[in-house]
Parts: sequence; C-alpha cells; structure tokens
Amino acid sequence: MLSKNFFAFLPVYLPFLFSILLKDLPHVSYFIAWSGSFFIFYMAFSGRLKKLPDDLPVLQQLLRPIFLMHVIFVGYMACTSIFYYINSMGYEYFENVRNTSPNLMIFKDIANCQRYYVLGHAALIHGILFRMDYNFEKKYALRVSTMSVFLFQLSIVCLALGLVFERVGFLNQFSIQLNGLSFVSGTISLTFAIKERRNTLIILTALLFLGNLLKSTVSGFKEPIIICVLLLGIFLLPVYGKKIIPFFAVIMIALFILLPTFIGAYRSSAYSGGDATYSREKGLSAVLDKNNLQRDLQENYWSFLTNRLSEIDMFINYTTTTPQFVPYYKYDIVKQGFQSIVPRVIWPEKPVTEDMVMDRVYRAGVINPASQVSAKPAYIVDGFLSYGYFGVWVALLSLGYISQLISCKAEMLFGSYFLGTAVMFAGLFQILWRGNSFEFMFNSVLWSYVTMLIIFRFLRARAIIDRIN
Repeated sequence: MLSKNFFAFLPVYLPFLFSILLKDLPHVSYFIAWSGSFFIFYMAFSGRLKKLPDDLPVLQQLLRPIFLMHVIFVGYMACTSIFYYINSMGYEYFENVRNTSPNLMIFKDIANCQRYYVLGHAALIHGILFRMDYNFEKKYALRVSTMSVFLFQLSIVCLALGLVFERVGFLNQFSIQLNGLSFVSGTISLTFAIKERRNTLIILTALLFLGNLLKSTVSGFKEPIIICVLLLGIFLLPVYGKKIIPFFAVIMIALFILLPTFIGAYRSSAYSGGDATYSREKGLSAVLDKNNLQRDLQENYWSFLTNRLSEIDMFINYTTTTPQFVPYYKYDIVKQGFQSIVPRVIWPEKPVTEDMVMDRVYRAGVINPASQVSAKPAYIVDGFLSYGYFGVWVALLSLGYISQLISCKAEMLFGSYFLGTAVMFAGLFQILWRGNSFEFMFNSVLWSYVTMLIIFRFLRARAIIDRIN
C-alpha cells in the first residue's frame, strides 16, 4: 500500500492537467506543457516538494539523480522541442522564412507530444523524490592513502579489463561498463592530482583524458565529446570553485555550436568509406574552413536544434500511428526488455535486440526498412507505445525511483557520495542520463548493477573498502 508521502508530490502534475484541459487550443496547450517543465524544475530544486540533501554543498553533489541526470534527461526530452515548434511556425532563428501559413494539424501533434513529455517529467521527478533519502547509517569506508593514485589505478585496471572483455564474446557486455568507469575514475583522478599537486600524475591522467577525448571524436556522435568536457568541469568545481563556471560555460557553448558541423562532415566522410582518422580530419577541416564555416554553422546548427537535439519529430510519427493503426504493445516491449538481459551464451537463439527494437520503428513508418539508419525509440516513446499516458507515467516513475535507489545503494556500499555516486553511479549508469529503448535500458542497468556489486566485493576482499566498527 502506498504511503501518504507518495501523494505529496502531486503538484508536479498540474502543468500536465492544465495542458490537457486546454488541448483544443494547441498553441496554448503546448506552451503550458513546455513551460511546465520549468515549473517542475523550480519545485524540485527549491525544496518545496522535499528537502534537498544537505550533507554536501550543492556544487559537490551534482551527480546525484536529482541534479545532473534530471536536468540532462528532461532537457533533452522535453525542453528542446521549442526549436522544432519555432521551425514549424516558419522561422529560422529569428527570421520568418516561410510565406505560407503553417498547417494547424502539426501544432496539434506537437502539443500532444509535449503533454506526454511534461507527464514524463512529472513522473520522473516523482520517482526520484519519493525514493530520495541519503540519511542512512554509513556501514563502509574507503581505506586508501592517496585518492588520486587509487582512482588512477582503478581507471587503468578497468581500461585493461574492458579491452580484454571486448574480445571475449560472453564478457563483452561488461566492457561497456568498465570503459565508462575507467573514463570517469580517470577524469576524477586528474582533478585530485591537480588538487594534490602531483605533477607526474597530472601528466599521466591528462594524457588519459586526452586519449578518451580523441576516442570520442571518432564515435560519430556529439554526446561523448560533450560528456567528456562536462564531467571534467563538474569534477573541477570542488577544486577551483565557482570561478571556473564561466570558463567551462564558454567551452560548452562553443561545443554545441561547432560540433554539428564537425559531426556532419565526419559522418559524411565515414559513410563514403573513409576511415576514422581521415573522417576526423575532414570534420576538423570543416570547422576550420573560414570560407564555409559561417554558412555551414548557420545551416547545420539550425538543423541540429530542430531535428537532432530534439526527437519530437520522430515522436510525432509514433503518436499518429499508435493506437490508430498500430495497437498498443501492452507488455510486449517490457517482455522483450527482460529477454535482452539473458546472455546469449545461455540462450543462443535469443532474438537480436537491434531487430526487436527496429521492428516497431518500421511499423510506425519512422524510417524505411531499406535504410541503413538506426533510429531507436526513446525511453518515453516505449512507455507511450506500451500503454499511452499510463505507460509513460509508469515508465518514467520507475526510471526515477530505480535511478535514485541505485544512487543510494552505491553510496551505502562505497561509503560516500564521492566513490558511490560520483564514481560508480556516474561511471556505470550513464545510460540513465539520456535513456534508450526498453531493451537496451533493461540490459545495461542490470549488468551495470552486477558490475558494481562485483567491484564492491573485490574492494572488500582487498580491504580497500572496510566495514565501520
């Protein structure tokens, strides 16, 4: 039976309810739903719904789910649709480039999707706040003499194991988690080395960070590059304080402006058969070409804002085909999510996860089956495809609750926010920041959790983590 505390967070659903009541006025309904996410942010961060954790200053607990994960997930999911809306109005930046009046139906579709977004945001923060409680008794403590050295060693071990596991079929799953953990622990090691003024370690960890950054540039995606820089900035905050915020803010803005051009040129070269290094050089050339840069930036960045930063265009395809032409999947996607967890070494005939996911993409007509493009449904889309509004509510409420549960568990096992959330949670569970289709989410979260428990057992056996008497 639900506790009374569960219903204390109902005010976050007000924007969704008002947007539903005014759904016959699509522009009004859209803006209520869109601005509703900022109302939810305010309610969550002001402490009006539940007191925020006060065991650390806010700038030293940014990697807890209530902060970074919440902002990234919702910012990407719900807030970025404004550019698509402006584009549908006929504007490019602040200039009207369309002579004809836009079709009213598109705004009904946009408003409909935004209502799902604001419901999902409310459910996510509901789940996070309902489970958020860091006032538990500390059972374990980290026993190391030098934090920077320990984190560097952890990073190197995880990196080496990740490279080995990539080549071993049934262990391949763990390589993803270990590579993520290696990057995060290595980056934090750099910040501790700076704080401790260990010059040799600063050089080693800086080289490790640059290696990860270069690796990110050949991934063909913007997110790994942005995450590299973002995490470095967050980890340096306790060292240098608020004075580094303007510096990293400028870097992040520059990345958001330049990366669409870089990635566009990179992918164009890669699709034409160019290798990773050559394609990266083509991307850099596109950014450095002064003759074409201004034109490319203007075109590529607007295209990025309207079609790639936001996924509302694809969401509209799903909402206009389900349940009108394609019935709700009910529990089918959830069942497939649990199927994806089973290792192929145990179930050799297990369906290919990518094929299961892409089947609903093709059925909704999002892309043509003959296309080589992969366009996986977002997490909220799978919630919608399962049971409409109810499916979105359950999916996002569960995501918030489970994310917060894992963060609390990590801090309990590893003895602190630092090793528990900042290292383990941020290193192993980055998929929670952006989400993915159910099949990939279920698989990644479960095996990341298993990886976390294995690391805990290993550190306990080596007395690196010790029980507090």
